[in-house]
Amino acid sequence: MFNLLPKDTVFFDLFEGLGKYAIEAAKHLKDLANDFPDIADDIQRIRQAEHGADELAHSALERLDRTFITPFDREDIHTLVNELDDIVDNVDALAKRFTLYHVERMEPMFITQCDVLIQATTVLCGAVGMLRKTLKLSDLSQKLIEVHRLESVGDDNHHAAISDLYSGKHDALHVMKWKELYDYIENAIDGCEDVTNVIERIVLKNG
Repeated sequence: MFNLLPKDTVFFDLFEGLGKYAIEAAKHLKDLANDFPDIADDIQRIRQAEHGADELAHSALERLDRTFITPFDREDIHTLVNELDDIVDNVDALAKRFTLYHVERMEPMFITQCDVLIQATTVLCGAVGMLRKTLKLSDLSQKLIEVHRLESVGDDNHHAAISDLYSGKHDALHVMKWKELYDYIENAIDGCEDVTNVIERIVLKNG
């Protein structure tokens, strides 16, 4: 009987909105890397994206609390919303540290990681958008596999970057600052894979 009742499709708008904010934050981070050291405007744009994502996340969780029939399990909706929001939060936390830590120069591998993050969020947003139309793993698998591939690329880049930091070519303060910055962007890329894991779980339960 319950399957015949209408489900609240506004959740899909909220998921897709969070995905778009993740792309927006990633692109502004790339702008920051390219504009360095003139980054104040880019940091502000990232902050605005973070605020927008937070508002959508709060709207989704409030709607979850008052909606009787949901597109899929409440726990999975809660996790999906939080994981998408976390990507933007990581980018915002990262951007703020450029001024907080008085970073003096940009690292080339960081720019490369920004490109990986843009690609990963873009593919991920496409996968999130497909949830509105299909819950078949076969329909989503290509995008999910691509996010996993990009996470692996990001992981390799992260290892190379950290290896360079500890090579003895850099002063200790530079190493400390950049180790944390690299970890933040790695966490954002990992966050994309975390969302795909949630999507896979949703599809396996409901497909």
